[in-house]
Amino acid sequence: MPSKPKLKPLAFLSLAAASLTLTACGASSDAAEAGTASATCPGGAIQFGIEPYEDPAKLEPAYRVLANALAEELDCPVNVQVVEDYAAEVLAMRNGKLQLGQFGPLGYVFASQQANAEPLASFGTSDGELSGYTGGIWVPKDSPIQTVEDLRGKDLALGSVGSTSGDVLPRFALREAGIEEAELNMNYAGGHPEALLALVNGTVDAAQINSQTLATAEAEGSFDKSGFRQLWESATIPNDPITVAGDADPAFKQAVKDALLNLPPEAIAEVGAFLDVTPPGPMVEVSKETYQPLFELANTMGLTEEDA
Repeated sequence: MPSKPKLKPLAFLSLAAASLTLTACGASSDAAEAGTASATCPGGAIQFGIEPYEDPAKLEPAYRVLANALAEELDCPVNVQVVEDYAAEVLAMRNGKLQLGQFGPLGYVFASQQANAEPLASFGTSDGELSGYTGGIWVPKDSPIQTVEDLRGKDLALGSVGSTSGDVLPRFALREAGIEEAELNMNYAGGHPEALLALVNGTVDAAQINSQTLATAEAEGSFDKSGFRQLWESATIPNDPITVAGDADPAFKQAVKDALLNLPPEAIAEVGAFLDVTPPGPMVEVSKETYQPLFELANTMGLTEEDA
C-alpha cells in the first residue's frame, strides 16, 4: 500500500515577484457590458482569477458557467481570468487586479501571506462535505521501483513550481524518505497533465499524478491505470478555496460568500469534474483554519519566494 505522510506544524511563506499574464474569458453574464458600481459590484465588474491547474482552453468554458451563475446572484458581470502561473495570480490580487481568486491549497498560503486573501468557500460533495484530493507518485506497473527510497538516481516528473500536489508534496515525500533532491533528477513538466504524459510516454521513471488529474485522464481515456502503480499517496488535501481580496469592502465579502454558497450544483458541475467532485453538492464555507496543514507544510519545507 502507498505510504501516507503526516503533515507537521510550522509557519511562514513568501512569494516571488512575477510578471502578471492573465487570459480573460470575457464578461460572464448575458449582459457583458459593465455593470453599475455598488456594494456587490465594485468598479462595475468583478475580476475572478483561476490558477492554471489544467489546460486553460478546458478551464475557461467550465468557469464561465460558474461565473455566469455568480454574476446573476450578485447582479454584476464576472470576468474569469486564467493566470499564467501560480505566482502571477497572487501578484494580481496583491496589486488589486483581482477581487476574487481560486487558489490551490498551497497557493492560498502564498496569497494569504502576500495579498491578504481570505477564503470564502470551496467545493462540496453531494453529501454536503468539503471535498479533497490526494497527491501521488506513480511508476509503470513493471518498474523495479518499489518504494520512494528507490527513486534515488531516477527521473521524476513534477508538475509546476509552487503546485501543492505537483511540486511540494512529492518533495515532502522525498524528504520523509531521507532523499536529498540532488540524489535524483527532478524535472518540471509544466503542469499536472504534462507530468502524467511524461510517464505515459516513458520519458521518466516516475511522475507525480494527483487524484484529480487521474480522474480526468481516466475519463478522457488518456491514462490506463492498469499499466501503472501508485508508489506513494499523500494525506488528503482540502480542495481549492475561492478567496476574496482582504482589502475588499466587508459588505462585498459577505455578498460574495452568500452568492457562492447559494450556487446550484449544476452551476458547479463542469468545474467540479476537473476537481474530481462528481456529482458536486453546494459549495461549503471554509476559513483560514481549514488550510492550516498547508501553512505547516510550507514551514516544514522551508519554502521561500524562490519556491513560488
